[in-house]
Amino acid sequence: MPHTEREELRPEKIEQLLLLPGGHAPLWNHMDSIGPVGLQQGEGTPGCPQDSLLCPSDSSELVQDCLQQFKVTEPQLQQIQTSLLGSMEQALGGQTSPAPAVRMLPTYVGSIPHGTEEGDFVVLELGATGASLRVLWVTLTGTEGHSMEPQSQEFVIPQEVMLGPGQQLFDFAACCLSKFLDTLPVGNQGLQLGFSFSFPCHQTGLDRSTLISWTKGFRCSGVEGQDVVQLLRDAIQRQGAYNIDVVAVVNDTVGTMMGCEPGLGPCEVGLVVDTGTNACYMEEARHVAVLDEDRGRVCVSIEWGSFGGDEALGPVLTTFDRTLDLESLNPGAQRFEKMIGGLYLGELVRLVLAHLTQHGVLFGGCTSPALLSQGSIPLKHVAEMEDPSDGAARMHTILQDLGLSVGALDAKIVQHVCMAVCTRAAQLCAAALAAVLFRLQHSREQQMLQIAVATGGQVFEQHPRFLSVLQETVMLLVPECDVSFIPSVDGGGRGVAMVTAVAARLAAHRRLLEETLADFRLNREQLAVIQAQMRKAMDKGLRGEASSLRMLPTYVRATPNGSERGDFLALDLGGTNFRVLLVRVATGGVQITSQVYSIPEYVAQGSGQQLFDHIVDCIVDFQQKQGLSGQSLPLGFTFSFPCRQLGLDQGILLNWTKGFSASDCEGQDVVCLLREAIRRRQAVELNVVAIVNDTVGTMMSCGYEDPHCEVGLIVGEEGPALFTSMPDVNSLSPVDSSGTGTNACYMEELRNVVGVAGDSGHMCINMEWGAFGDDGSLGVLSTCFDASVDQASINPSKQRFEKMISGMYLGEIVRHILLHLTSLGVLFRGQQTQRLQTRDIFKTKFLSDIESDSLALRQVRAILEDLGLPLTSDDALMVLEVCQAVSQRAAKLCGAGVAAMVEKIRENRGLEELTVSVGVDGTLYKLHPHFSSWVAATVRELAPRCVVSFLQSEDGSGKGAALVTAVACRLAQMAHV
Repeated sequence: MPHTEREELRPEKIEQLLLLPGGHAPLWNHMDSIGPVGLQQGEGTPGCPQDSLLCPSDSSELVQDCLQQFKVTEPQLQQIQTSLLGSMEQALGGQTSPAPAVRMLPTYVGSIPHGTEEGDFVVLELGATGASLRVLWVTLTGTEGHSMEPQSQEFVIPQEVMLGPGQQLFDFAACCLSKFLDTLPVGNQGLQLGFSFSFPCHQTGLDRSTLISWTKGFRCSGVEGQDVVQLLRDAIQRQGAYNIDVVAVVNDTVGTMMGCEPGLGPCEVGLVVDTGTNACYMEEARHVAVLDEDRGRVCVSIEWGSFGGDEALGPVLTTFDRTLDLESLNPGAQRFEKMIGGLYLGELVRLVLAHLTQHGVLFGGCTSPALLSQGSIPLKHVAEMEDPSDGAARMHTILQDLGLSVGALDAKIVQHVCMAVCTRAAQLCAAALAAVLFRLQHSREQQMLQIAVATGGQVFEQHPRFLSVLQETVMLLVPECDVSFIPSVDGGGRGVAMVTAVAARLAAHRRLLEETLADFRLNREQLAVIQAQMRKAMDKGLRGEASSLRMLPTYVRATPNGSERGDFLALDLGGTNFRVLLVRVATGGVQITSQVYSIPEYVAQGSGQQLFDHIVDCIVDFQQKQGLSGQSLPLGFTFSFPCRQLGLDQGILLNWTKGFSASDCEGQDVVCLLREAIRRRQAVELNVVAIVNDTVGTMMSCGYEDPHCEVGLIVGEEGPALFTSMPDVNSLSPVDSSGTGTNACYMEELRNVVGVAGDSGHMCINMEWGAFGDDGSLGVLSTCFDASVDQASINPSKQRFEKMISGMYLGEIVRHILLHLTSLGVLFRGQQTQRLQTRDIFKTKFLSDIESDSLALRQVRAILEDLGLPLTSDDALMVLEVCQAVSQRAAKLCGAGVAAMVEKIRENRGLEELTVSVGVDGTLYKLHPHFSSWVAATVRELAPRCVVSFLQSEDGSGKGAALVTAVACRLAQMAHV
């Protein structure tokens, strides 16, 4: 059905829905002008007591009173909406006292159709159409616009089966199933069956469902409290004719939601008004307490037929509702359903007509046995009598068949009774639906919720005006929701088959996802091998043998002891920007003043002289601004590139990384290059005391706070663009310059460091562990996605460990995995997007954002949609899993490396147990919601005899460089004394 045009709905609009045919005012406004109701003046009806007839005014008041009871005001509808919403939230949260009025049962349907589902499915439908059972053969083509008509057969359930033993009912169902399949060329193939079971159930899985209570006239013994899927399986096995796998149990409401034609947009609400009534919708799984899930969505069956009680429904309950309830099979239960469901609307009409007849208002005061018999007016007849076009003619036939004599005014009154009962039902249904829509709008934080509601059931099919009243009332109650009502295409058949097909698709996609991510899920044995390999490479590097770990001595021989004092300059060249800092170390702590300067691309890739002249220009600018001109302060130089140090103030650049390629620098002492630039500037005095890489600075920065800190670790993420052409040195704001790579250092025993004199004391070793595995030792862990990222990098086959850990590369690994899954049809319906083909689009920052526990799935979707990736909730969940697998592997590899370092320190010192701290910097470690805990857990697992604490560094590359300088000055003063 096309979406109806929105219009302003005034409160009187609802009343207008009860107009007489032709647009006249409601009947109760004109009762006084009508003559004697039910009989013409002077007439009598043989065989009917004349004293039962009322005078015209009394008749008018009685009719008006009956109709007025069914009139519901806007405040009453709003109160029902609010009350139902409160009950929904109470049930979702698992609150049991007081018991919520609705059940909010998870159905374990976690996805709506893609439109790509295909295959043959069997559906067994029980309870959707009253006292009958239907079996269907549904073929899904997986192509939009191409659907095949299901084959089906309906079987009437005998009354004795509906009320007899439960086994008898399920044996009957299995027998009907076999009879239907006997007519098809099925052979011995395995069949997947979806079971539509339209009764209140407690589901604990897609194929596990326990009947809570029978409704709709069923009262089979031995079924309530039992798993109906298992009862059906047992019956099929007893039948023994076909190989049938019951994949899913679904109620008709969920089937209705799932049965919408593909291409009409996502449909996330199902509404059934049949013999009974119910609704379902896609809820955030984290809101469903019984699931204990924090991601994804799940379809929740509200079971709102049980909503009610005198507090919620009392103001709108009529005397006829109370009579109907008392005479029903389940007095006091399903009160809301009894005001809306098709099984009851005809009965309400009958009760009103009987009441008016018994008081002499209708049919000359003469009742009939049929009018006084339950169930004599079905829903179909109510809709026909209400029809403004030819309802009058049809009404005479229907009422005469009931043994009633119908006058002209009788027909008008009966028509208005039907209208009043059905209008109220539609309005009450709209109030309940408004509660669902309001919850969806607010939980998804959308100013205007655009959503499709699938409708199904005989009330919609047989009573066209019901939908129009429903639409108008919904617009009145939730104007912030733009709702399209879509008739479900055989929800009990095609919808249930679709649930089964979606389950099969998700299972297949799950297998492909698990196969893809299997190599990223490292177990303890694999991590222990990495730890052992790294330990072996460390020992070889320390001995000066060929190793992928350089194990470079830094000539930092001690960590801070807290006695350091003075003013120091620090320079930080880390890759993206250059900083100059003034660090004051005093009794009260450390104070830092800094300025960030840009490194233009032409400078970073120009000559070495040009680069170091630019650095000195920045230092001079900083000194002038801080009033330091002419002073010669000790200076520490953080130089975050691979160097071989020959002394504390001597560092030979081995090779540029991070996009730098300034000429005449590799193989040169960078401190000498800096000092030469200082001399060229003239009138500038700088005392360069130490060259420090950012990892050592990180360790020293934390060592000032914790004397146990003897390990430094950097795990970075992206910083800003690698180069900037902005010439204004003052135009940048401070950023974390430790952001791009990964490295580690630790305090090694000096006796183990070949090439450095001395047998006692310690030496900080810069491992340059990003290159670990460049000798091929990581090959067994490398995936095809790692290989793709490596080949596209500026340094293929180098820094292999870094490319599996550093934030600079994780986003690209994720992007390549997503491309692969899309090619398999697992993601994005198999549709490749140009955006995903774009290199570096998937920034590692998004991994941190997507994996945040505080983000709902809608926010994850928003992040990915901002990247131009059109996706479903299923896609968002799978992207989340990919991000988690890549991030967790990185954290575990990092943890294995830390475990190798701390175990070496412990063994060096011959300790049974080592207490040590690790100073950490880098935005990936700091900002990712789980990275730090994964690292710590891996270290605990691989180094159980080490008690390891992790401290986050505050400006390791700045403050740390100054502290290296301060410690060096302290040691020099001690040596001088």
